[in-house]
Amino acid sequence: MTASTAASTAPTAAKPGTKATKPASAASRAAQADARSEAEAAAYALLRRLDAAKHSWAKTTPEERVALLHAVKDAIMPVAEDWVSTACRNKQIPVGSPLEGEEWFSGPYALLSACNNFIATLEAMDGGSVAASLPRRRLRNGQTAVRVVPHTLWDRLLLSGIHAEVWMQPGIDSADVNERAAQAYATPASEREGRVALVLGAGNIAAIPLLDTLQKLLVEDQVVLLKLNPVNDYLLPFFEAAFKPLIDRDFLAVITGDAALGAWACEHDLVEEIHITGAGSTHDAIVWGKGADGERRRQAGTPLNSRRITSELGAVCPTIVVPGPWSVSDVRYQAEQIATQKLHNGGHNCVSCQTLIMPEGWDQAQDLLDGFRAVVASAGERGVYYPGAKDRLRAFANLAASGSGVERLRRGASQELLLTTFDSDADGQHEVFAPAMNIKWLEGSDPAAFLEAAIDFANDRLEGTLGANIVIHPATRRAIGEARFEELIGKLAYGEIAINAWTGVNFLAVGLPWGGFPGTTPEDVGSGIGVVHNTFMLEGVERSVLQAPWRPFPRGLLGGSFALMPKPPWFVTHRRAAAVGRQLTRFAHRPSLLKIPGIFLNVLRD
Repeated sequence: MTASTAASTAPTAAKPGTKATKPASAASRAAQADARSEAEAAAYALLRRLDAAKHSWAKTTPEERVALLHAVKDAIMPVAEDWVSTACRNKQIPVGSPLEGEEWFSGPYALLSACNNFIATLEAMDGGSVAASLPRRRLRNGQTAVRVVPHTLWDRLLLSGIHAEVWMQPGIDSADVNERAAQAYATPASEREGRVALVLGAGNIAAIPLLDTLQKLLVEDQVVLLKLNPVNDYLLPFFEAAFKPLIDRDFLAVITGDAALGAWACEHDLVEEIHITGAGSTHDAIVWGKGADGERRRQAGTPLNSRRITSELGAVCPTIVVPGPWSVSDVRYQAEQIATQKLHNGGHNCVSCQTLIMPEGWDQAQDLLDGFRAVVASAGERGVYYPGAKDRLRAFANLAASGSGVERLRRGASQELLLTTFDSDADGQHEVFAPAMNIKWLEGSDPAAFLEAAIDFANDRLEGTLGANIVIHPATRRAIGEARFEELIGKLAYGEIAINAWTGVNFLAVGLPWGGFPGTTPEDVGSGIGVVHNTFMLEGVERSVLQAPWRPFPRGLLGGSFALMPKPPWFVTHRRAAAVGRQLTRFAHRPSLLKIPGIFLNVLRD
């Protein structure tokens, strides 16, 4: 049961820059009010059912939850093809394009991977701490790092050469990691009490609201009213089908509707907690209210909405290119890497690279930028589908025009990618959420000094703390020294860090906690509060750090790397990405060694 039918007739706000419509007639206003009342009544009925089931959900055992997750996995597969094709059509991805792979990876595959990881964690609860099997080390600053990738045989085969750690907050030692993990399960099931959570879904990536929902259900013992974003509420039938085992037992309900319905739900007495993925302005409107009154409440610390609200709110994300002895092939490969960081999902990602920090005076800097331009020109065509993107691009171009100017990189029939130089304090202060990027030049004669200056710049000048990427040659890293390099990473105040990779891979590696750097408050929320994903259910996390091979297989063998990871299929340049995405989704449904050779073959056929 959903409120989607009633909500679909509710009015939506006009896009910025559009011509105002004539005032609605009295009859039209009455019809709109009736539709909204019907949507609210339907949502209220769902909230009552969730509220009645919340304690029942909290008391379900790990074994019952495992059974439900297996049922969810089986429910995903019959709708996966239509799910992906519908998303591609709405995102203006041409039929048959390799870019269809993005929707496989960030849709059905990500949800199946999360189910698999949560199943493994829940099954491990009989053996004591769910974190006991995770390797860990003591960082040079005394913090504890917990390795979560690789963790299984499948990680070692499909993510060969990729390593990821969770750095715990200062003061949490190895024993604390075990004691704090899966805190919701420390209380006997018969004594647990549930809560009702409202999840306000993101409109850009299909898996975001789904993974947020699993976080609430499985890590926090909360039943969920999931309200989809109007941008991608066309996915409603697929989400309902995938989550039918949970919906049928009133542990989850999914609705669609406009912002007014979302605001109504945020204030409803039956909603006890809220999670939002979106803009900081939306978070502030929920917590403090709008306009001058909202600002006064924020300054006074008197929220309009005092519920616990967790969030992921995006950032101006940097990629730091450290100078080093790159080969021609290295330049070409890293150009593809950086282009992927910008062009994935058309640039409509919260961890899309917006500021490229480059070393001034490095003799290969222009080669890398020329390589980036060439990848942009040849990358697959797609439309700009996200509401407001064209207006934000115009504003970005206008700001650039008042400084160093803007370079417009053609992408065939696609929207141009705008490229400019970071000149003033005003540049790069706000997330563009569209195909636009700044370049910031810093003195780069000494790699260690450059990296430290780039980290300081990112920390001090860029908005948000969600994701940061570092591109560094292994020889340069050795020259800096592991102790110094680790110290510098420790200074980079971002919740997600990727080294020779993109933090979008952190998102796909669902065992990694996902969120901004801790320390934000409702008054100054930054990239958000709390983390999601986190299938190992770790508590007290500070950041996730993922590292990938410098060169792909087989070229990496020449540099002494024995990782089997070829050019990743999530690169926007991978010609077999769609086929690999489909294969990996089927593999995630029922993992088998027999499926590995076919996946490898398609990845290597690029």
